[in-house]
Amino acid sequence: VALIIDALAAQGTSLADDDVVVITSKIVSKSEGRMVDLGTVTPSSRARTLGTATDKDPRLVELILQESTAVSRARPGVLIVRHRLGFTSSAAGIDHSNVAAGDDMVLLLPVDPDASAARLHEGLERASGRRLGVVLTDTHGRPFRLGNIGVAIGVAGLPALLDLRGDVDLFGHVLKVTEVPLADMVAAAAGLIAGETVERLPVVVLRGLARPGDGRAADLVRPPELDLYGASER
Repeated sequence: VALIIDALAAQGTSLADDDVVVITSKIVSKSEGRMVDLGTVTPSSRARTLGTATDKDPRLVELILQESTAVSRARPGVLIVRHRLGFTSSAAGIDHSNVAAGDDMVLLLPVDPDASAARLHEGLERASGRRLGVVLTDTHGRPFRLGNIGVAIGVAGLPALLDLRGDVDLFGHVLKVTEVPLADMVAAAAGLIAGETVERLPVVVLRGLARPGDGRAADLVRPPELDLYGASER
């Protein structure tokens, strides 16, 4: 919280009511001590088998398995799993990029990103005296679409999902299935500024969104029985 407030002050600005503070999960993971040295990991036989099938370091695969509940796809260069938080992603969100401590150091996602977002939300509102939203982001791939995109893995102070079912469109038709993933849209918009490589902008402020609420990123996770593309077996 102090780092964010001080960084804004250094740019001659401060937080305002209805700002949404979008924070990359990587800096939250670092602050929560989620760095792991692969040299300390002993791979299981399952991890060694999957490591061979995917051309991945079996120590990394072991961490992926520990952070997941099921394997969706395993191919050379690809290991897609259902994360213990419920969503389906590549390598359980474990990442080497922008980790400066050495090639054997990797970073896991926060243990409970919604709880992390709630703590940051409380601290930032207390420090600023403003009504805010907070979104923690990660980068995910998508079925049937090329490219990675920012998604919300932690939310506080705004709705994660807007349910528009029952509303009407321009011509009076009742919407039957429309749900808007507000927090994911916020994460994707912030990703245009935060970037993926050398930008050094892990915090982005979206001004004037004016969507107070009490959503969680868990609200965005499709239930397994409705997930046609996710993991089905361990």
